[in-house]
Amino acid sequence: MLKLKEWFLDERRELPWREERTPYRVWISEVMLQQTQVVVVIPYFLRWMERFPTVQALAKAPLEAVIKAWEGLGYYSRARNLHRAAQQISLDFGGVIPSERHHLEQLAGFGPYTVGAMLSFAFQQKAPAVDGNVVRVLSRFFGSDKWASDRKHYEALTLSLLPEEQPWVMMEGLIELGALVCQRKPKCDVCPLRQDCVSYRDGTALSFPKKKKPPVTIFLKRQVAVICWEDEVLVKREGEGKVMADLYEFPYAALDEPLPVNLPLEKIQEFPLVKQGFTRYNATLYPTLYQATEKREVEGFEWKKKDELFHLPFSSGHKRILNENITH
Repeated sequence: MLKLKEWFLDERRELPWREERTPYRVWISEVMLQQTQVVVVIPYFLRWMERFPTVQALAKAPLEAVIKAWEGLGYYSRARNLHRAAQQISLDFGGVIPSERHHLEQLAGFGPYTVGAMLSFAFQQKAPAVDGNVVRVLSRFFGSDKWASDRKHYEALTLSLLPEEQPWVMMEGLIELGALVCQRKPKCDVCPLRQDCVSYRDGTALSFPKKKKPPVTIFLKRQVAVICWEDEVLVKREGEGKVMADLYEFPYAALDEPLPVNLPLEKIQEFPLVKQGFTRYNATLYPTLYQATEKREVEGFEWKKKDELFHLPFSSGHKRILNENITH
């Protein structure tokens, strides 16, 4: 594995969270990088650090501002957990991110990977941080027939490779190798581990890792109503427990169902279709602009000034409808 360490030190990418490595910066970057590509994360990370430069700043910020800063990254429970964990750290640990596993495991959103990443990259301890990249590398290297979801198996394999001296360098090297070389379509000809790799020897790299069938994608078609009254627009903030919790959306319904608003409406124009993907859903949105002929309170909804909408966190599809069709 010495070759991997040498490769990593020579080939590692220059990334903003590596330039000034603090526990807080490591934490934010690792959470952002879950389910998201590096090229997408970089501008979000830089803006986040300007807006919330410390744990205390994040803890004191309104949740709505945190969600707005996260807008577009998806999987919004990550942002809610960051906010909640920052408050826990401020209250229980004096604003200092703890370096002990049992304390980290108490924090909101700190699953096995995040805990391992913090112990390894933030506190330079010998700890496995097993993400999809690591599973891909190790399953191919060892020719493992275990499912990719068998976390404990791959954590054990990872620990068996980490040296006592600077284990965090090897840990980050495994992740980097998976990101740059041992990709879905592997670049075996430039891999520093190919001579000892079982799947390279057997020509079976594309057969690893073993994965269970993903859940079936559900396709949705929704009508979306942008309802205006003078300079106000009707929106709803989704409640806790919903897929789009804490995000704003316009009134919507399935194409064959009535809109969930009891208002007299005049149809003004149809907007272009918008595609929106989230979790296992693939939605096609059919937005239409309406003018309310009288203003009424609508249960579960609220009227917001048009200019105010652009400062609120919206779900990705509804944000596109807003940005592409409504002017300040």
